Amino acid sequence: MWTYLPPLRDMRFVMDELLEVRRDWSQIPRFADLDADLVPQILDEAGKFAAAVLEPLNGPGDLEGCRLEAGAVRTPAGFGDAYRRFREAGWPSLACDPESGGQGLPQLLNVALYEMLNSTNHAWTMYSGISHGAYETLRAHASEFLKTTYLPKIVSGEALSSMCLTEPQAGSDLGLLRTRAEPLGDGSHAITGTKIFISGGDHDLTDNILHLVLARLPDAPVGTRGISLFLVPKRASDGGAPNGVRCDGIEKKMGIKGSATCVMSFDGSKGWLIGEPNRGLAAMFVMMNSARVMVGLQGLAHAEMAYQNALRYAAERIQSRAVTRPPTAGERHPSGAEPIVYQPAVRRTLLTLRAFVEGERALVLWCAHLLDLADSHPEPARRAEAHDLVSLLTPVVKAFCTDNGFALSSAALQLWGGYGYVHDYGIEQTVRDSRIAMIYEGTNEIQAVDLLVRKVIGDGGVKFGAIVEHVSAEADACENTQGCQAFGSALRAEHRALSRITAELVAESATAPEYAIRAAADFLRLVGLVVLGTLWARAARIAAAHGADPFYEAKRETAHFYFDHLLPEAQARREAVQRRDKALPWVDAPG
Repeated sequence: MWTYLPPLRDMRFVMDELLEVRRDWSQIPRFADLDADLVPQILDEAGKFAAAVLEPLNGPGDLEGCRLEAGAVRTPAGFGDAYRRFREAGWPSLACDPESGGQGLPQLLNVALYEMLNSTNHAWTMYSGISHGAYETLRAHASEFLKTTYLPKIVSGEALSSMCLTEPQAGSDLGLLRTRAEPLGDGSHAITGTKIFISGGDHDLTDNILHLVLARLPDAPVGTRGISLFLVPKRASDGGAPNGVRCDGIEKKMGIKGSATCVMSFDGSKGWLIGEPNRGLAAMFVMMNSARVMVGLQGLAHAEMAYQNALRYAAERIQSRAVTRPPTAGERHPSGAEPIVYQPAVRRTLLTLRAFVEGERALVLWCAHLLDLADSHPEPARRAEAHDLVSLLTPVVKAFCTDNGFALSSAALQLWGGYGYVHDYGIEQTVRDSRIAMIYEGTNEIQAVDLLVRKVIGDGGVKFGAIVEHVSAEADACENTQGCQAFGSALRAEHRALSRITAELVAESATAPEYAIRAAADFLRLVGLVVLGTLWARAARIAAAHGADPFYEAKRETAHFYFDHLLPEAQARREAVQRRDKALPWVDAPG
């Protein structure tokens, strides 16, 4: 009933035609000789692994969940074998530096891989999903000792990682954390404290787990200025004695039940400083920014799975005729009934799913490509431009895609009716699993404030101008392409409106600081809608050159649907942002 077909054709369209990645790769020495046949082969093999190995474990893993036995976490049946196969195939090393044992391939391909893994088994993917962020953090900030000792283990998949930030009293406000780090005199520290909500804090997929832990040194300043980052292995050395790291419990959760969400205790555990003392957040943000793109990817993945299966079900589910249309041979049933896919309400839901899924895929892969450019392009100006763009787009990817992932999965469930509410049909698990992505790695409300207050208003909208100019450039291109002028005209209007609203927000924030915080969620949603409109306009412009080819014809039709039915939401978001005089009333606690 619940199956997965890897969207390889659409991925190749985004990479080769929408983003034209090979043009940029040709200028990057480490990618210049990338075999043209290799990329499709990698995507094909990734899709096979996701569909054949991970998808069959998803539903059973949800029902079985994880369990804590004698202080050790046991994952659902089949998870360990799947990870063994994942590691043996070399997937953990895909986008890692060859100097650490990696394959040196673009991060773009790693993100495409993880879309397919998350689509088929979000819970299993949680265990490996954080490791590339840990790799990037160590590569950027760790000592040579830590790099030499631990990077090859992460790259090979021999050890997995966790990110230990949250404490019972310190959630989003990390300045309140209490975990202590006492120097031991040999360059290491004794880490003592408790962390909660730690994904993959303990499991049976690898013998060792490398915990990246935020803690305070004895002389640390109060608040976030006094936080340092430490690497704390579960075991002190390969096959060595336990390192005082203990799982005290696993959470019973709404979704991703095959992923162990742990309460972790560190009891004098030996750890090593990553980066500079009291500068732990700067180092941890390397990991968190990587994780936020990956979490946005989870929203896309759930919407993709919901779309595929809703479309398949709607084409098979027979119901009484709802519309009058010329009969087509083989389509009408003797009873006069027909598949619900022909009903207008169902068609609108499916088109909404398709427009957001394919648009978000373009957005996420664009971000991944920008990460490659920011890391590896030989020209400093291109690296800086890519870094600034991906910095602005990361909170949009995280919040916009995960908001949509939950909303679209819920909309898809409606097509099944009552069947959708039971486990056997798969969609109810997708709805449950998708909800967490709106919360972890910084709630979507935090992402909105980060975008507007810190990144847009923070520099007076200067860097945000690059996004606005992307909208303007695509409007120019569409206005000069036969059949795409309507897209150009619509984008031109969005460009002017976004420029105006951004300038107003920057100006007003100086005298009304709460206004920007109130407007942040609507502003992020507005940016997401306009950026997706820009990508859909480009897709339609590319498709215009391909005549009646069914793939490109579907792109044009979906672009028109997006502009006619989904982009108009931008007007409502603009109006909400501009309600600067509508202060929020206070809400008093009961009693």
